[in-house]
Amino acid sequence: MGPVFAVVLVFVGCCSNVVFLELLVRDYPGCGNIVTFAQFVFIALEGFIFETNFGCKKPAIPISNYVIMVTMFFTVSVINNYALNFNIAMPLHMIFRSGSLIANMILGIIILKKRYSASKYLSIALVSAGIFICTIMSAKQVNVSNEDSEDQGFYAFMHWLIGIAMLTFALLMSARMGIFQETLYKKYGKHSKEALFYNHCLPLPGFLLLSTNIYRHCVLFSQSTPVLIPGVELSVPIMWIYLLINVITQYVCIRGVFILTTECASLTVTLVVTLRKFLSLIFSIIYFQNPFTAWHWVGTAVVFVGTLLYTEVWSSVRAALRGPDAKEKKAE
Repeated sequence: MGPVFAVVLVFVGCCSNVVFLELLVRDYPGCGNIVTFAQFVFIALEGFIFETNFGCKKPAIPISNYVIMVTMFFTVSVINNYALNFNIAMPLHMIFRSGSLIANMILGIIILKKRYSASKYLSIALVSAGIFICTIMSAKQVNVSNEDSEDQGFYAFMHWLIGIAMLTFALLMSARMGIFQETLYKKYGKHSKEALFYNHCLPLPGFLLLSTNIYRHCVLFSQSTPVLIPGVELSVPIMWIYLLINVITQYVCIRGVFILTTECASLTVTLVVTLRKFLSLIFSIIYFQNPFTAWHWVGTAVVFVGTLLYTEVWSSVRAALRGPDAKEKKAE
């Protein structure tokens, strides 16, 4: 399977995943836990069969290291989905998570003692400014929508601030996990499929803490509008169909990213994922008619310009365009 096929998987899988996640969240804003649980079970089951050969294959990386990674991964996944309960609109959720570059750079400087070029610092400033603009405009929308009652407005705003704090924490934790993975891969080699399995299998007992919420949403999903499946004459609640498609598209997306990491340079992977986020955001705004002002568009544009600057896409494109000429000059 080549890189073109992988790019198709990423765009189709991830964009479809966002659509069905929003369909779920629109009717049941607190369904993040059951969505996360379903995704983890599906990917863990697939990995148990095809990666570990039903538990017969020993891991290349010690389990103790996976336990640390899994604790961070589980925390990030649950908090990101749970933040949707706190008046966080899906476009803001996507824009905020695009700020992972900031967190990676900050923690890279603090933990790994890395130093970056001026263009990298400029790109991070742009991403930070874009997220700040979008966050401030979303905060104003929360206040305006609740201006009828001062108490209600204050409560809604504080509720929203908790959601922003959760997204910020998840962003930093995700960056810390990335650095931990980087050190593990340097020591033991890259084992992406193995890591994917253990990251989704080991956290499953942790969902017992969320079992009440998950069971409640199972009941709510079962009470949703039934839909007749053609061919089999079977009636299934619509929310279960949305959840199933969400889980499958999440798996397709992750598999696409995995293939890309093995076939392409990290720059290409970052660019594809960034473009996918941008398309998902545009689709979410247009199809679901999410509130999005001119300032939101400005903030979004600044975030993506900063992201592209960070990945050095511009210099890579220029080098590719003048590649033959540059080579001839060097040869002379």
